[in-house]
Amino acid sequence: MKQVALLIETSNAYARGLLRGMLAYIREHQPWSLYLAEHSRGDQPPSWLHGWRGDGIIARIETTAMAKALRPLKIPIVDMSAARLIPSLPWFETDNAAIAQAAFEHLRERGFKRFAYCGDNRFNWSIWRGEHFQRAIEAEGGQCLHYQPIRRFPRDDVAHIESLSPWLRKLPKPIGLMACYDIRGQQVLDACRRIGIAVPDELAVIGVDNDELLCELSRPSLTSVIPNSHRTGYQAAALLDTLMAGQPSRTETCLTPPIGIATRQSTDVVAVEDRSLAMTMRYIRDHACEGINMKDVLRAVPQSRRRLEIQFQRFFNRTPHDEILRVQLARAKQLLLQTDLPLREIAELAGFKHVEYFSVVFKQHISMPPSKFRAKTRG
Repeated sequence: MKQVALLIETSNAYARGLLRGMLAYIREHQPWSLYLAEHSRGDQPPSWLHGWRGDGIIARIETTAMAKALRPLKIPIVDMSAARLIPSLPWFETDNAAIAQAAFEHLRERGFKRFAYCGDNRFNWSIWRGEHFQRAIEAEGGQCLHYQPIRRFPRDDVAHIESLSPWLRKLPKPIGLMACYDIRGQQVLDACRRIGIAVPDELAVIGVDNDELLCELSRPSLTSVIPNSHRTGYQAAALLDTLMAGQPSRTETCLTPPIGIATRQSTDVVAVEDRSLAMTMRYIRDHACEGINMKDVLRAVPQSRRRLEIQFQRFFNRTPHDEILRVQLARAKQLLLQTDLPLREIAELAGFKHVEYFSVVFKQHISMPPSKFRAKTRG
């Protein structure tokens, strides 16, 4: 039995998702003898690592001390940290460009024309997300306002929330804000509550990691990008297994795109002045997966069909029918990735009357059948 050390923190939802992905791989293949201790981001290398005689390591190499401890080892190591302190190692990370694009599109779909980013410059992944978020906005002719902290704060320092307040107060409203991760999103929400900024009407907030406990305990509850940490962990374990079997070591970069968006109260708004347009968008979002059509939309929000389609296209750059389909497919993708439900049930829950039609539409828009999408993105 291979002896493998998992030097990954257990203190946050993203890292625990990585560990669940690794466990899924191990269960499907030959078991490993695992070394996993309680660990937080930035901790010193465990004392037992010196002189350890194992077969492989998967680590989040976040500090120079950890890099120094691992660099001399003559065993396969897979790195899962954006810090990239040992560039020669195989590297698995989230696709920060895809995460930023998803956050931007979510806020844009809610009608926002102004955008801001609240990051943490201690971490490469935060810097990269901010850069990609800005590029996505600039590609649409907009600009992004960035939070620049006056000094570095401990993660849970109340003074950090107080330092956010003047910046948030000066932002033009309404505005859509991306926080680099859920903890920063929670801090933004706390600051808004203290200074009386209405969320989501004046300022909508989206985080990253979908730490469900943290997001649901936030007030209002926090919308978040869902990373596919399970797949990242699974693939990292698969590569380590290959390397431990004697395959040549190679530098490999694997960036995993997110699953989608967990929408909660912090972005539950349609930022458009046209009341009937806002009501139409909200009706579609609330009822698309019930299998509605344009007749249902016009019955719920009476108006001229032609006017609606022209205004919808002008403001959202798509038709009401496109929006219904977008919501349905987003729900279907989420169910494919997060459940083991059969395709027939997924089609029904996403608002498609026939699984055959669902499969055809899914392939047309996602470029692969639902079953292949599930297999490709889960393991």
